[in-house]
Amino acid sequence: MRPARLSWRWLALAAACVQTILPLYWAVVTSFRRGPQLFSTALLARPDFGNYRVVLSEPTWWRDAANSLVSAAAVGLIALFLALPAAYALGRMSFRGRRTVLALLLGCAMLPQIAILSGLFTIISRLGLYDRLGGLIFADLSFALPFAIWLLAGFFRDLPRDLDEAAALDGCGLLRRLAMIHLPLIWPGIVATGLLIFMNCWNEFLFALAFTLSESARTLPVGIGLISASGRFELPFGIIMSASLLATLPPVFLVLLFQHRIAAGLTAGEVK
Repeated sequence: MRPARLSWRWLALAAACVQTILPLYWAVVTSFRRGPQLFSTALLARPDFGNYRVVLSEPTWWRDAANSLVSAAAVGLIALFLALPAAYALGRMSFRGRRTVLALLLGCAMLPQIAILSGLFTIISRLGLYDRLGGLIFADLSFALPFAIWLLAGFFRDLPRDLDEAAALDGCGLLRRLAMIHLPLIWPGIVATGLLIFMNCWNEFLFALAFTLSESARTLPVGIGLISASGRFELPFGIIMSASLLATLPPVFLVLLFQHRIAAGLTAGEVK
């Protein structure tokens, strides 16, 4: 490889790393600053955990985090429970309109949230779920469920057909085949899909802002977004940065805990 081409690749890699890491680094530095230090342009800051102590001492932060955890976990579990049989049918069975259904599911998952906001608001209001976590879970499922079905259908489709033939010869029924053969094989894909749904719902802002009003149903992204509007802090930038960094810890912990499952699920193409 030519030295000039190699140097350009290293420069491009360095620029991509700086573009990715610099905003996160600046958020960490800002979270350690208070008062006039927030306007400093120095790249280093003396660690001051005052902002973190303020955030962690706020009962509202813990309540918002609990609401986010409950809603994201509920959406993930419900979406997987409903998506598995539908994904099995779309991935393992042949019927007319299967490709059309898959295309519609992908289109539903790609729709912008603002496009269905008014319709969801009407449905949630008539169901009496406005300003409740149940309404937020219902709204998040409108995107999580099509995404889960479409993704899991690909995992089911990649399983060898010989497994079904061998199981049928041994007298294994459909439900037993699904529970004892297929689900263990696509378990990494199930974990990866569940974590992707959890992280999307954990960070979701628009539905949480539109369908919750009181503090009892508020989620963490909305609570962080309203810190500056509360007027409790004169210079809230450090508080916002520290709260945002603390909010990233649960998804990061889950990714580190299940990183092997995620990698196996996202790269699964065939069973060997």
